[in-house]
Amino acid sequence: MKLLLKGGKVFHDGGFVLSDVLISEGKVFLSSTITESDTSDADVIDISNKYVFPGFTDVHIHLREPGFSYKETIRTGSLAAAAGGYTAVFAMPNVAPPPDSAETLKTVTDIIDRDAVTGVYQYGCITAGRRGEKVAPLEEMTDAVAFTDDGSGVQTDEIMLEAMERAKKLGKIIAAHCEDNSLLNGGYIHDGEYAKAHGHRGICSESEWGPIQRDVELARRTGCPYHVCHVSAKESVDIIRKAKADGVDITAETAPHYLVFDDSMLEEDGRFKMNPPIRAAADREALIEGIIDGTIDMIATDHAPHSAEEKSRGLEGSAMGVVGLETAFPVMYTYLVKTGKLTMARLVELMATAPAERFSVGEGIIRDGGTADLCVYDLDREYEIDPETFMSKGRSTPFKGMRVNGKCIMTVKKGKVIWTENLTER
Repeated sequence: MKLLLKGGKVFHDGGFVLSDVLISEGKVFLSSTITESDTSDADVIDISNKYVFPGFTDVHIHLREPGFSYKETIRTGSLAAAAGGYTAVFAMPNVAPPPDSAETLKTVTDIIDRDAVTGVYQYGCITAGRRGEKVAPLEEMTDAVAFTDDGSGVQTDEIMLEAMERAKKLGKIIAAHCEDNSLLNGGYIHDGEYAKAHGHRGICSESEWGPIQRDVELARRTGCPYHVCHVSAKESVDIIRKAKADGVDITAETAPHYLVFDDSMLEEDGRFKMNPPIRAAADREALIEGIIDGTIDMIATDHAPHSAEEKSRGLEGSAMGVVGLETAFPVMYTYLVKTGKLTMARLVELMATAPAERFSVGEGIIRDGGTADLCVYDLDREYEIDPETFMSKGRSTPFKGMRVNGKCIMTVKKGKVIWTENLTER
């Protein structure tokens, strides 16, 4: 397929340039290198006043298949990713059976090869069955993008130390869900003012930052590349900032809901329940500062779909997790870039360049002759977020009803159009 996108504003070298974009044989070319003969047999699409970005990469999503396909499938989840402008997503291993061996990893990757719309990269488990009792056979899982037990924190120093030592030899990243179970005490939202005022059991911030502090020391000791999942607490940001200054090989992600909400904005609704929880205003401010100064390297959605019934039981009874692939960029553009808190260049780095570089997946940039992984957005489009329009099976989002700017109208993966705005088939 040969496709010419005419008249768009292309994000290139840190800013926008007015350029045609030729997509040919899986590669992308800009106006400066396109000749008339190159485009003579191309399909032409006018994208005047539209914006072309490198395809986004989300290093933290849940596709629920195999085992929980009533919540999401690899097809519906990857469609949701494409609808949000993502060309690469990383699937967490809390499925059944969990990918904790060569055999169980292949069970998942076979479905990915068959059904995925966009690029899907599968994590392998740190421990057998994600039970935290012994390290999984990491050496068998060479096809895993990295290792994590996401959804469960590794509770013992000994297990994490062994995992890091073995991952280091393999040149793989340990991506940690940092949660100390001994500090949870049955909590399900942040242990803050809202919990106290409404009689809810809270989750303290130390349950997150304590394990990060431990893991930083183990990463320093082993030299293992270490990535912190879904950072939510201000103390965590401080620990990561200091670790980076000390030369530890560490990166970190946070999610849009932690950057927009604090616990004063909670409602008695399951769409505000996720793990870790939305924390206090001081935590949100620290996270924003962390993405501005580079302490936090990337924005990931922690897209975690559940059925409507599972999310209908209020804050206490609902399942943990919200969806986010189809709202991440418009929410971040509207609430951070348009308000002047963040530059567009930094947002693209957080959502495309940095995750691609850290995990060695794709390029995360648009360059002449580079792989044609890109998305086209109408940044002038203002609309209200309506979960009923999502490609994802999940509908539970704290952003429901919010007005945002920015609509993805096309996504291209390796030169193939995988999403257009008029696609409605799930």
